[in-house]
Amino acid sequence: MSNSSSITQFLLLPFTDTRELQLLHFWLFLGIYLAALLGNGLIITTIAWDQHLHTPMYFFLLNLALLDLGSISTIVPKSMHNSLWDTRVISYTGCAAQVFFFFFFATAEFYLLTIMSYDRYVAICKPLHYGTFLGSRSCVHMAAAAWATGFLNALLHMANTFSLPLCKGNVLGQFFCEIPSFLKLSCSWSYLREVRLLVVSVLVTFGCFVFIVVSYVQIFRAVLRIPSEQGRHKAFSTCLPHLAVVSLFISTGSFAYLKPPSISSTSMDLLVSVLYSVVPPAVNPLIYSMRNQELKDALWKQMTGFLLKL
Repeated sequence: MSNSSSITQFLLLPFTDTRELQLLHFWLFLGIYLAALLGNGLIITTIAWDQHLHTPMYFFLLNLALLDLGSISTIVPKSMHNSLWDTRVISYTGCAAQVFFFFFFATAEFYLLTIMSYDRYVAICKPLHYGTFLGSRSCVHMAAAAWATGFLNALLHMANTFSLPLCKGNVLGQFFCEIPSFLKLSCSWSYLREVRLLVVSVLVTFGCFVFIVVSYVQIFRAVLRIPSEQGRHKAFSTCLPHLAVVSLFISTGSFAYLKPPSISSTSMDLLVSVLYSVVPPAVNPLIYSMRNQELKDALWKQMTGFLLKL
């Protein structure tokens, strides 16, 4: 039996105990991390550099890239460090920081994806009012609201989670620190406070999900009424990437938190956690760049201009 006040470090769940596979995990995560840094970094610099991309849609996409960088940087470097040096240890402070920042970036990203669905709805269903509903000041306020709400939500959950008495050891059944792993270490009924907070968060998330679904139902109805094939293609090219990102983010995260214990296993938990925490930040830039011709053109112009300067 251990008390939370005496715990100075936690033990994370390793992907493998075999040294060769640990090194393979390190190189695999290094490749994913570098791809995420490169992809999101190119999106940020391209949107900031190209004046033609200074529109609400690309402003929100820039914020999404920043959140993806923060999210993956919160957990992947520590996991790489543990695999490289064959250790499982993370400090109490480091664990609290991981819980806070991952919850912060993930929550803010979901709210931002909701705002982006509203942006696409107004652009396609109410184009004449686009400048009125999504002026520069409104966009800044909405993005700031997503960041601020994520920050406050993460602060509340982190403070509540780390005030719980822990009496089931310090071994976390996950490769990074997350709230469900902490709840399993608590043997006090006080953990129900955090459960109630999580339920509230799930309800808010479900409300955002309903808003996104309704928005896209209206969007697809409007797109199908566009007479020109070129117009339909342009509308779909800006909407489908966002819908793909939302689907990937929601499906993997929902399965990780809502799957029944009967189908839970260590290997499955690790795989699902990678799918919702590591994969989306790395593939989001690829999804957006493949379907968005404006972004591809701006990126190509930026790269050729850089090469000519060399």
